[in-house]
Amino acid sequence: MEIELGRAKKTRRGYGFDEISLVPSIITINPEDTDISIKIGGKKLEIPIIASAMDGVVSPKTAALMSQYGGLGVLNLGGVWTRYEDADKMLEKIASVSKEEYVPLMQKMYVEPIKKELVIKRIKEIKSAGGIAAVSSIPQDAIELGPIARDAGVDIFVIQSTVISTKHKSKSSEPLNLKDFCEMMEIPVLVGNCVTY
Repeated sequence: MEIELGRAKKTRRGYGFDEISLVPSIITINPEDTDISIKIGGKKLEIPIIASAMDGVVSPKTAALMSQYGGLGVLNLGGVWTRYEDADKMLEKIASVSKEEYVPLMQKMYVEPIKKELVIKRIKEIKSAGGIAAVSSIPQDAIELGPIARDAGVDIFVIQSTVISTKHKSKSSEPLNLKDFCEMMEIPVLVGNCVTY
């Protein structure tokens, strides 16, 4: 049932989870008999959870822990972990500033270039701790960082983007050719991003 709000604006009633009863199915299954695991390029995840490629979410240590617990942690190659040797110190600095100081600090910190040797080191840290090494970069950096990560032994490469297409057009930059990139990488490449379920 729609409700008029005026001037061609209408709405309808919404329901919350606590207002709806789910009707049981004809078929049920014991939780012990279910398999929620997934495989990505031959790597099995016992739980289908991928931790977001954000500095505040995934470090080399948490990436390895995610693997040990059955999920996947994706390390952001464009973040502090590949710009600074002591990334923990930089993250502490970010956490300690006021809201007013945050943006100028971040702008200053991300001027520091990504270091090839830190890309390699972080991947090796994840692998040596028994983790599945999954890393990400934005499309603009994928051509440079992809081969470095691949040669360092990365298991999965994620091209992170809120908006991506297979036929991007631009007069100012050469677009990433996903087909060529995937063939060149020779490992599983995931494309896209997710912020909620």
